[in-house]
Amino acid sequence: MPEWLEVIVRTIFAVVVLFLLTKLLGKRQVSQLSFFEYITGITVGSLAAYISLDTDKTWHLGLIALVVWIAFSLGIEFLQMKSKKARDFLDFKSTVLIKDGKILEDNMKKERLTTDELLSELRKKDVFKLADVEFAIMESDGAINLLLTRENQPLTPKHLGIQVAPEQETQAVIMDGEILDDALDILGLSRKGLQEKLAELNLSVQNVFLGQVDSYGELTVDLYTDQVEVPKLEEKPQLYALLKKCEADLELFSLSTSNEEAKNMYEQCSLQLQEMLRTLKPLIQT
Repeated sequence: MPEWLEVIVRTIFAVVVLFLLTKLLGKRQVSQLSFFEYITGITVGSLAAYISLDTDKTWHLGLIALVVWIAFSLGIEFLQMKSKKARDFLDFKSTVLIKDGKILEDNMKKERLTTDELLSELRKKDVFKLADVEFAIMESDGAINLLLTRENQPLTPKHLGIQVAPEQETQAVIMDGEILDDALDILGLSRKGLQEKLAELNLSVQNVFLGQVDSYGELTVDLYTDQVEVPKLEEKPQLYALLKKCEADLELFSLSTSNEEAKNMYEQCSLQLQEMLRTLKPLIQT
């Protein structure tokens, strides 16, 4: 076999073997790497290159080394899952950089992190003022996570004592002109129901590049033809959202008033509206 053809064959073989072994290592190998996973990635790449380009008769030794290294990596990952001491030894420990709003200079020096680098990482988290940070930690993979001071944390319904209904994940029901039955099952929607929604938009499944249904049952689509504008059927979801807002407002009014009679009135109205929403939900979301 000519040398150039042998290199092509070995390269294809190395790519296939490397792909299968990397799949065996799992998603962590292609995510934010730990210290040992970083070493593994470099070594595996070097061994794959050796298998591709080495034209003598010992290229198979590179394949053996590759398999042994992957097996060793799997063993290390298994050990890390079973033992915290092994995780602490093989990977870097997390390091606190900011505590109670104060920078820990000794820990900064330990991680060889400059003030400019710390401020840059804070800006990536949309934080431009150090005083807004209560706590920051550098994880074992080098990422910096932080906790804002209480007054700078986003206001949520929980802070107001308001209970909200759980939000269902938006599902892609049409992709590349094909209906995804698994997504329809999750939503409790039939093909016939989806076809009716498309008919209201004067569309067929074949026209749709991507179609999604949200928790309110609203269908949004992206067509293959970018020049065509799709009308949005928003009346029913908007009505449902408005009623939910009214319910939340009534709960907020009941919490904010000190008048027991008014509080009871708001609570009763909120309960009545909740019951009405449960009755109307199947009709609003179809």
